[in-house]
Amino acid sequence: MRKIIVTGGSRGIGAAVVQRFAESGDRVVFFYRANAEAAAKIAESTGAYAIKCDISSSEDAARGMDEAIRHLGGLDVLVNCAGVAQIKLFTDIEDADWRRMLDTDLSGAFYTCRAAAREMIRSKNGRIINIGSVWGRVGASCEVHYSAAKSGLRGLTLALAKELGPSGITVNCVEPGVIETEMNAILDEKTKSELADETPLCRMGEPREVAEAVFFLAGEGAAFITGQCLGVDGGFGL
Repeated sequence: MRKIIVTGGSRGIGAAVVQRFAESGDRVVFFYRANAEAAAKIAESTGAYAIKCDISSSEDAARGMDEAIRHLGGLDVLVNCAGVAQIKLFTDIEDADWRRMLDTDLSGAFYTCRAAAREMIRSKNGRIINIGSVWGRVGASCEVHYSAAKSGLRGLTLALAKELGPSGITVNCVEPGVIETEMNAILDEKTKSELADETPLCRMGEPREVAEAVFFLAGEGAAFITGQCLGVDGGFGL
């Protein structure tokens, strides 16, 4: 029975990841920032333990990780799903927009990875899986700050894989394409249809499909895979 921490586990891809690990009998703790009702539903349906934690704060991320590791009695897998998105012209992006994006999507992962690494190095074993985005690889118009944060997450993944590999820790990144989540619910049907048409598989993805990739990278079959950025995007990023 593995010990799993999932950030951003109350909705979307994070909730699907919590569900997938819980189904396999793993012990799961997940973080949520604000939606206590959604978190309670996920906790009830999966048996996972929910912790309110704002990972964009270094202090709160450290507190949440400490609580989660104590609750689990250790840590085998960290999955960084927490993130925010925003569609905005580059010239309209304000300093507060930029800080919020970088603080959550990049710095938040840095804070949780740092805490996880300290625990994993002691046991000489562990898996870290970051959830990036196809936009971190190819860039997106009107999502410059989001693309920059996710591109930074790629760099974090690659560098950590090199540094933590000698301690038996793998670090990988899953990069979803256009997925049917609450984050993309703001898109109108015409835009969704256009994005599906741009995807070689001619549809949007499902959170469960991303969760399956995460589950694989956390398993024994991926023991010799590290420093990789796996696109789960239906070919959108080709």
